[in-house]
Amino acid sequence: MATQSTADDGGTRRTSVFERLYIGNGAFDIVGKRLRWYVSLGLLVLVCIAGMGIKGFNLGIDFEGGTKLQVPAVGAQGPISTDQVQDAFQDALGHRAETVQLVGTAGNQTIQVRTESLTPAQVSDVKETLFDQLKPLGTDGQPSPAAVSDSAVSGTWGGEITQQALLALGVFLVLVTVFLAFYFEKWMAVAALIALLHDVVVTAGLYALIGFEVTPSTVIGLLTILGFSLYDTVVVFDKVKENTRGLLGLTRRTYPEAANLAVNQTLMRSINTSVIALLPVAGLLVVGAWLLGVGVLRDLALVQLVGMIAGVVSSIFLATPLLVDFKMRDRKYQQQAAKVRQRRAKAAAKEAGEPVPDEPQQDAPERELAGASSVTSVPVGKKSGEPGPQSRRRPAGKSSRPTGKKRR
Repeated sequence: MATQSTADDGGTRRTSVFERLYIGNGAFDIVGKRLRWYVSLGLLVLVCIAGMGIKGFNLGIDFEGGTKLQVPAVGAQGPISTDQVQDAFQDALGHRAETVQLVGTAGNQTIQVRTESLTPAQVSDVKETLFDQLKPLGTDGQPSPAAVSDSAVSGTWGGEITQQALLALGVFLVLVTVFLAFYFEKWMAVAALIALLHDVVVTAGLYALIGFEVTPSTVIGLLTILGFSLYDTVVVFDKVKENTRGLLGLTRRTYPEAANLAVNQTLMRSINTSVIALLPVAGLLVVGAWLLGVGVLRDLALVQLVGMIAGVVSSIFLATPLLVDFKMRDRKYQQQAAKVRQRRAKAAAKEAGEPVPDEPQQDAPERELAGASSVTSVPVGKKSGEPGPQSRRRPAGKSSRPTGKKRR
């Protein structure tokens, strides 16, 4: 994809998307098209909220409680697969286990079975069936029924983890609000918190829609993505603050244009940062979860992967556009934008040889000041040139010539 741009010699040349990203000269109108981002991200949030409300979360055993069994991954006939364990469990109880996954590495690999709470008789039936069909090896290298272990998991532990996570989230949001309000300003803090809330809702909603199991690792991973999302937003806001310093006294660009330029100037940095941050997370997901079969790593990596992508999107397409809308409610920035448009209209009319448009109507104090300066006249007897039209004005009711004298 390429676009034309004016060269120094008056000609045109084509610039690629990557070149515009690298230069960061405001070629991408992100703030100007903020309505479409609001609609798109708003629909995504509504879908995620509907998913959480209708489908709900696939809570793990740590939240709901249940029974956990562990089977060695090696039997008398060779390696044992998760499908074989699932089939044996179904033969014993008539239904499938909730989760069956391979955990550990090399010779320490085991197959972990998680299901709803089972009675002692049901646990005994499952262990007996697993041993009869798979002959798992014990620590002495011989098939042994004791190789299949079981434990009961209480759902209160997961609830305690959730309560602590929510408390940490509340403290984090309060501290972030105070920091942003003092370091930047009120509206930047509000926009950053809205973007942060967007990231949490989208990540949680996707987990509900796809059906990923929610574990304590998922809750912990959700807290880690908040810092990444906030970091990217602060980087953009810092550039916005730099570009808009002293803006009210200038007529070069409006606040939305300065904010859009800041987004373009940090866009390449945001992309590079997100790619570098996502690479180890993707490696953690592929190597830790799929190759090594560590379920905890999978839960942690999935929530970080989804949350980081949502954080980058919100910092670019949501936080800064929201900040612009909040700031443009201020009358001072509206007046400054009107001055910018007036200056550009004058420049365009002058270049086209057309009459220069009148200045916009001023406020009462400004009109009085302008009127006071317009009636200033040149003193009589001044030798420096002919006085202008304003100096010829006479008070109402007085003649323009001395009384009783004729002009020759």
